[in-house]
Amino acid sequence: MNNSQIASTKHTTSSSGWQPSKKTAVILFSNGSIRYGYGFGATGITFGEVCFNTSITGYQEIMSDPSYAHQIVNFTFPHIGNVGTNDEDLETANLNGKIHIAGAITHSVINNPSNYRSKMPLTDWMFANKIIGISGIDTRFLTKTIRDDGMMSCVIEHNKSGNFDFENLKKVLKDVKSMEGLDLVSDASTKKVYSSNLKSWEWDLGYRENKKKTIKIALIDYGIKSNIIRILNSFDCETKIFPANTNIQKIMNYQPDGVLLSNGPGDPYATINYSITLIKEIIKNTIPIFGICLGHQILALALGGKTMKMSFGHHGANHPVLDLNSRKVFITSMNHGFTVDIRTLPSDVIETHKSLFDGSNCGIEVSNKPIFSVQFHPEASPGPQDCYHVFEKFIKNINSNSRKLNNAKKN
Repeated sequence: MNNSQIASTKHTTSSSGWQPSKKTAVILFSNGSIRYGYGFGATGITFGEVCFNTSITGYQEIMSDPSYAHQIVNFTFPHIGNVGTNDEDLETANLNGKIHIAGAITHSVINNPSNYRSKMPLTDWMFANKIIGISGIDTRFLTKTIRDDGMMSCVIEHNKSGNFDFENLKKVLKDVKSMEGLDLVSDASTKKVYSSNLKSWEWDLGYRENKKKTIKIALIDYGIKSNIIRILNSFDCETKIFPANTNIQKIMNYQPDGVLLSNGPGDPYATINYSITLIKEIIKNTIPIFGICLGHQILALALGGKTMKMSFGHHGANHPVLDLNSRKVFITSMNHGFTVDIRTLPSDVIETHKSLFDGSNCGIEVSNKPIFSVQFHPEASPGPQDCYHVFEKFIKNINSNSRKLNNAKKN
C-alpha cells in the first residue's frame, strides 16, 4: 500500500461518523507481514512480543499489569475504551507507578467513554503513560495467526504524518529480543521495601484501609499486581513488599508468618541468579509459601523442576482449570507465556491443577509442607472471582504452621 492509497482510506470516529483520514500507524511482524492502522495514545516507535488477550473487560487492568513488560497485547474484544479509565483500576503496584506494557493492538477505539467511574478516555490515559497503540486491525485474524504459528515479534510506529521509515523499522524489528532468556523482573520489581494497607475495592466504598493486622506476609515482588496485596489485606494481613533480589536476612528480620511469590514478566529461568537461593532459604526456615504465576514457575525451579516456553501462552479471563483434588472446574484469569514441565518435578511435588484447554500444569504443592502455587491469577482483576479460596488456603496453611511451631516450643 503506497501513501496515496493510505490517504484515501476512511476511518470512523465515535463523534463525527465516517470521514476521510489517512492511516497514521503501521505494524511490522516477524513473519514478514505488514498492517496499516490508526495510531492512538503516544506517538513514536515501540516493539516486543505479540500476545493476544481474550478478556472482554478490564483493559486498563491488563495494560497496567507489570507481567506484560516487553509484550504488545492484541485485544480480541473489538471495542476497547468504552468505559474509559480511572485512578482505581490500576494493577501496577510499583512505587514509581511505571506502566510496563510495550503497546496495544485493537480493532477499534472508543474515544467517548460511558461510565460513571471514568476520569479520562483511554487514548488520553495511554498518551499520559507513554503507551503506543494501533487500531483498525483485524485482531481476530491476528489471533488465529498466533494460534497457528506461535508468538511473533513486532514493531509499531505511530506517526501522525503517515510517513514511515521502513528500513529503520526493519532494523528495529530485527533487534527485538526473544522472551526466552529475558530477565524482565529486575525492572518490574520494586527497588525499595514498602507496605500497603488498602483492602479490596467495594462498590460505593472504594478502597478502605485495613486496620486489623493479625498475620504478617512478606511479598517477593517479581512484578506484583496491586490486587494481590489488597486481597491479603482484606484477610487481615500485614503486607510488606520486598524487591526480587532481597536476601534471606531481610526477610527473616521481618519475621513473616508466610511468604508470597508474586506474578511478573519474562523468562522464569532468567531470574535464577537471585531468586532460587532465596526461596530455598525460605523453605529451610519452615515458612509457608504461596506462588502465583511467575512465582509458581520460579518455585518449581527452586524445587528442582524446569520450565518451558509455550507456543502462544494463556492470556484472558475465561480459562477453565481442573482442581485435581476436588474435581471441580474453575474459570480463571491467566497471563503467562511459560509453563512448568510437570515431568521434571521431584516425587514429593504433586500436581494440583491442570488446564482444560491444553492440559498444561496450573498448580503444584509439596507433600507434607505448607508450600503450594498456582499458574492462574486467583486475584483476577480482571476476571472471575472463583478462586479467592486459594488465598484462604494460604491463610489456613499459615495458621496451621503457627500452631505447630507454638506446640514445638512448648514441648
